Amino acid sequence: MEPIKTISGPVSVLDRNDVDTDQIMPKQFLKRVERSGFGEFLFFDWAKQPGWDLPTNPILATGRNFGCGSSREHAPWGLQDYGFQAIIAPSFADIFLSNCTKIGLLPVALDEADVRAVMASGEATVDLEAQVVRVDGREIAFEIDADARHRLLNGLDEIGITLANEAAIAGFEGERERSGPVTTAL
Repeated sequence: MEPIKTISGPVSVLDRNDVDTDQIMPKQFLKRVERSGFGEFLFFDWAKQPGWDLPTNPILATGRNFGCGSSREHAPWGLQDYGFQAIIAPSFADIFLSNCTKIGLLPVALDEADVRAVMASGEATVDLEAQVVRVDGREIAFEIDADARHRLLNGLDEIGITLANEAAIAGFEGERERSGPVTTAL
């Protein structure tokens, strides 16, 4: 996972509330467990509607309760594979938000009026270090879980966090008493 400091660029707008994970990544595309290759199926049913246009930009601005519904990891995978690096919305479903931060997709919750300002501007910068969104010459502060922020700033997924403690784990494994057969190399 790559560390995130700032994400800048054009904003794609999906002005819809209560977008669920079934709409983000429909069920027929959940047959693989790899994280890549899902971008082409993003919003598959909506993309067939006349007038649909969702450019691949680094930032997606959308409505409240984004990512509600089932807990499928494929939804954030598809958004990231499509090209989004940050999603700005008034609110996110809890499990979806957690799934995003675990793969390096930055969810940013702002007041609805501020999300509308980002949508209208069409360009923004999300600064994770300063915890602000810069749009139209102003800075809008946002909150993020301290642990998630640390992981994103340092490019650490759950495996990376574990590996950061490799020496302590090896020390523990080397010193603990074992009764019964040994399952690790000594």
